[in-house]
Amino acid sequence: MPDRDREYVEFVEAVGGTLRRTAFLVCGDWHRADDIVQDALYKLYLSWQKVDRRGNVLAYARRTVVNAAIDNGRRPWRREVPTEQLPDRVAVHSDPAVAQAARGELLAALAALGPRQRACVVLRYYEDLSIEETAGILGCSQGTVKSQTARGLDALRHAISQTRPIGRTS
Repeated sequence: MPDRDREYVEFVEAVGGTLRRTAFLVCGDWHRADDIVQDALYKLYLSWQKVDRRGNVLAYARRTVVNAAIDNGRRPWRREVPTEQLPDRVAVHSDPAVAQAARGELLAALAALGPRQRACVVLRYYEDLSIEETAGILGCSQGTVKSQTARGLDALRHAISQTRPIGRTS
């Protein structure tokens, strides 16, 4: 196996799970996340010779995944909403019912955000990226990241407050 291919395989093995989780949080569906990551990794492989591996290859790959997720969400056939979702795996929590309900509530609220807001919230708070790094990945200004993140967080707070009875905190 050529060194170039070996480096690529090692990179994918190291960050594939991270990219999949990011894609899931941006698009809200594990199967679409798998497709998005596969498309992004294919594009990355095609440009692997040109990618400067002394720089931050993960940031480049993350940008490719987020852009693919946003573009994928714009396709008309992706706008259908499933009527029932089965859990992909069991949540580990002292009370699994509470953990699953909270997770489902958050994922539903996240899915209600627009693609750009969802990407900003995921990159800033799940991936723990700075405003500058998020702006670089999304190809927009830092002000856009700040405003989209603020609007996304407001929408999340509103959506979650609508699903919880008054006085209930968990």
